[in-house]
Amino acid sequence: MKYDVIIIGAGPGGIFSAYELVKQNENLKIAIFEAGNPLEKRKCPIDGKKVKSCIGCPTCAIMSGFGGAGAFSDGKYNITNAFGGTLYEHIGRDRAIELMRYVDDINMSHGGEGTKMYSTAGTKFKKLCMQNKLNLLDASVRHLGTDINYIVLENLYAELKDKVDFKFRCEVERLEIVESGYRVHYTGGTDDCEKCVVSVGRSGSAWMQKVCEELAIPTSSNRVDLGVRVEIPAEIFSHLTDELYESKIVYRTEKFEDNVRTFCMNPYGIVVNENTKGIVTVNGHSYEDPGKQTENTNFALLVSKHFSEPFKDSNGYGESIARLSNMLGGGVIVQRFGDLIRGRRSNEKRIEEGLVRPTLAATPGDLSLVLPKRILDGIIEMIYALDKIAPGTANDDTLLYGVEVKFYNMEVEIDENLETVHKGLYVIGDGSGVTHSLSHASASGVHVARCIAGNQG
Repeated sequence: MKYDVIIIGAGPGGIFSAYELVKQNENLKIAIFEAGNPLEKRKCPIDGKKVKSCIGCPTCAIMSGFGGAGAFSDGKYNITNAFGGTLYEHIGRDRAIELMRYVDDINMSHGGEGTKMYSTAGTKFKKLCMQNKLNLLDASVRHLGTDINYIVLENLYAELKDKVDFKFRCEVERLEIVESGYRVHYTGGTDDCEKCVVSVGRSGSAWMQKVCEELAIPTSSNRVDLGVRVEIPAEIFSHLTDELYESKIVYRTEKFEDNVRTFCMNPYGIVVNENTKGIVTVNGHSYEDPGKQTENTNFALLVSKHFSEPFKDSNGYGESIARLSNMLGGGVIVQRFGDLIRGRRSNEKRIEEGLVRPTLAATPGDLSLVLPKRILDGIIEMIYALDKIAPGTANDDTLLYGVEVKFYNMEVEIDENLETVHKGLYVIGDGSGVTHSLSHASASGVHVARCIAGNQG
């Protein structure tokens, strides 16, 4: 089959690229290849009762399928250049913000209407953080919630399914440059296209690296973020979350001068497992529906590590630490903060007697046997720093789940059109190493679609 455009990956970047291409030119013949399932077939078997841990499904329902790894996230779209990626370095700051707002408009017209937009700019918490050596980053935050995010994706798929050829459970093996454009090799066949948009997300990092090597596309090494997910009673952070919802707070440690940051804050949310290539890590979700909310708030504390020569495999480093956690705990490990400080592993009895009821069935253990000292020291420093603006964060019963790892693709060399050295081959979303968020990935898809359609206005 010969297409005008083939999109590899049906995550946010791929979805919004297809949406905008159809809007710009409804006569284009477009296909989307996705290794995972359609949205309605994405069901993780882990129910916490009969199935308590990962059973190694052929395709991970949490990480793959229509909507990408963000389909079951808590649907936070941060409209900012302060974090979430460096898209603005390629297309300009104003352009990046404009496209993120455009994405927000689309979400609102596809089921997201009525959800709240929060803002951290000009709040009293900015001063409070600065007084305690913390930096609250400015952003506007649209919170859809996992439930509304799912509805938005359902509506987008309903609009696209008759205009785009979707090929689910169709894993692309390799890309080939041919005279008329590109040939996509997948299980059971090949299809050609004039232009190809690669949007494989973080879970496609190894595949993306292989493609770049085979097609001689320059790349640069990237980073890995390591840390834990903190779970506390919602009341402790309610003064922040009720007004800001998502607060991105950065702390520079005194001991090593590393940056530790909060990430993916989920008021009244749940802690969940996440499976990346057989490695079980931890994440968090929250819901807009009050009936699905819990008594706890959870958020990640992450330390970014940038590696220098000769080391090149930052993702491999993160994977090895996550595997060690899985080896010791059979999956995710949970530890009380008080136990960590006292140098002892947690057990079921102390966790059960604590003030925080865990929302994830994890193995009580000792995170100091998993995380490197430098990373763990930074996390402990950050918890004490947060305790100054949210007293109770450093309580003994605060739960720490580990490990949380954010893998980043090596950064692919792309120009202002997000086009590689090969004409007509674009790399977008988190697979490019340029974006690290739903909003930036979605905006990159819109930008490339307009470039392909010849309309960047």
